[in-house]
Amino acid sequence: MTEAVIEAEGLTRRLAGEVMVTLVEDANLTVHQGEFVAITGASGSGKSSLLYLLGLLDRPTSGQLSLHGRQTSSLEEDALAGLRLAEVGFVFQFHFLLPEFSALENVMLPMQRLDRLPRPEIAARAAELLDSLGLAGEAKKLPRQLSGGQSQRVAIARALANDPLLILADEPTGNLDTAASANVQRILMDLARDYGRAVVVVTHDRDFAAAADRVIVMSDGRIRGQ
Repeated sequence: MTEAVIEAEGLTRRLAGEVMVTLVEDANLTVHQGEFVAITGASGSGKSSLLYLLGLLDRPTSGQLSLHGRQTSSLEEDALAGLRLAEVGFVFQFHFLLPEFSALENVMLPMQRLDRLPRPEIAARAAELLDSLGLAGEAKKLPRQLSGGQSQRVAIARALANDPLLILADEPTGNLDTAASANVQRILMDLARDYGRAVVVVTHDRDFAAAADRVIVMSDGRIRGQ
């Protein structure tokens, strides 16, 4: 068995208020290096809430989460943000590229924030990532000059910028046509199977989910099957 990248135990997320709302309840989950996992379920079932917990974008109300062997539940915000920047890459339904920056500059941003490489190496790595995704000719274009599929591939390149072991994607093909969707699906699958990333994807696409190594089914905030 390959190394566990994520280990979640009893993860629960509740929102306090006049009526307590439970987003995720008692989730137990392990994802290994090189594994491609799909999370499915009806709208409001807790899929995205679970993904945000796994990606350290949200804190659990209770439960434990280890990322690459490091316990995260007790980390301060700065340490949590640093770990998220270095170890997790995110791809969302809407690419969220910064409109004033070129494709190349968007991919450079996470590396600049991490500040581990000199700028020439950052630019070279960003260009290499874009080239690997068939976007060498689009590097200087602004997001508005790119198609939806191209923009999502730039977002994937950005997610890979700091070479994370974990890639999380929330409906990454939900806003794309059939051809672009198939291309993004293939890229994410290759990241797991050829490059050893742990890839977790929230999707409503049954064909996409069927291609995964494992499908996690959620309902009412609980994992019902995996």
